[in-house]
Amino acid sequence: MAEILTAAAPTTTNTRRLKVLFINDTSRNGGPGRTILYITKFLDPARIERTVMLPRDGIVAKRLTDNHCAETLFFEPGLIEHPFEPLSRNIEREDFAAPLPLKAARALGNVGRALAGFVRLMRRIKREKYDLIFCNGTSAGFLGGALAAATKTPAIWHVLYPSVAKPIRRLHQKLAAGKYLKLIICVSKPCEPQFDHVRAKVKPIQTALDIEEFDGAGVTPALRKELGLSDDIVIFGSHGRIVPRKGYVEMVRAAKIVHDRLSEEERARCRFIVLGDTPQDMTPDHREECIALAKDLGIGDFVQFIGFRADPRAFVADFDVAVVPSVYEDPLPRAVMESMAMGKPIVTFAMGGIPEMCAHGREGFVVCGKPPDVEGLAQACLDYFRNPDMRRAHGLAARARIERDFDARKHALKLQAEMVRITAG
Repeated sequence: MAEILTAAAPTTTNTRRLKVLFINDTSRNGGPGRTILYITKFLDPARIERTVMLPRDGIVAKRLTDNHCAETLFFEPGLIEHPFEPLSRNIEREDFAAPLPLKAARALGNVGRALAGFVRLMRRIKREKYDLIFCNGTSAGFLGGALAAATKTPAIWHVLYPSVAKPIRRLHQKLAAGKYLKLIICVSKPCEPQFDHVRAKVKPIQTALDIEEFDGAGVTPALRKELGLSDDIVIFGSHGRIVPRKGYVEMVRAAKIVHDRLSEEERARCRFIVLGDTPQDMTPDHREECIALAKDLGIGDFVQFIGFRADPRAFVADFDVAVVPSVYEDPLPRAVMESMAMGKPIVTFAMGGIPEMCAHGREGFVVCGKPPDVEGLAQACLDYFRNPDMRRAHGLAARARIERDFDARKHALKLQAEMVRITAG
């Protein structure tokens, strides 16, 4: 297990400093990676000694180190991110086409790796005498729940998902009911029903972000310059993982409706731009499927999928409207939060926890109806295209909402209070 010291120890304090092991289940860019950053960044290091565990080095580790978010950061390759991943690197999309015997060998090797990693972590927890295990994400919850039971160390689940796959649901329920799992923090209401059998452990606390980092006034826009778009073009932008449940097929179809209802002059002043890619551990490449659909519909230039950007702020800064078209019970998508923080009105479906973040007609248009109302999404975009004053008003309201309810500094204090409460018992 590689280990990195990332921050100096604080000066002495009159209160006991808690040793907390934070388990994050991915080293890749995305919601859990950003969430662990904003949790650890604003905890009081004089009160919480932060040790963060990741599967491997990468962008999450760099952000944690650059922002001095932990006293200790280490990597445990036994935390497998995909059962068929090679033993020496992240999985790539081509690995799904590997011969069946090779995939079986990798899966078997990964089982051994996982068991060895579990033993190493169990020994570390006993050696370091952590006061608490904080599990961020789905796989982290399974691992942390088992470690809590094995070492009799209190644990917290930070739940960012509305459900788990049926084959592992019974195990998930059993771990949730475990004696040493003391608290289940759900980031939105759709996350809560899966814990009806342990309701007393559930506490709703919405996640948050660094409102200073996502202050549009301090960001230099880059999207228009990169694509050669003039200031009079209205950009409907989106950023996130390009996977089917995120609704990009529905967004492309809505863009086709918008395209056909605009005049030729209006069409020249409107673009749909999407940042992001399909993760390598998913096949087929859904981004390529969406690009092909846009071309088939005759709007390949009107809707552009420009690929992944590690830091989306400079690109979101050039959005006039942010589109978040999730078509599943998306608990609390960071794309909504980040876009609102940068003063962008939102067009979205009323899915999952999104209505908890964005009020229809005040900070954006939240389109109701199931199946997702593609026509309604298109009409919301048309309304924003033709009403710049409404875009500005809703964008200002969006920023104000984030400042009031989604500030990571306040969020970290809430979590810290829960850590202290649990360990005090």
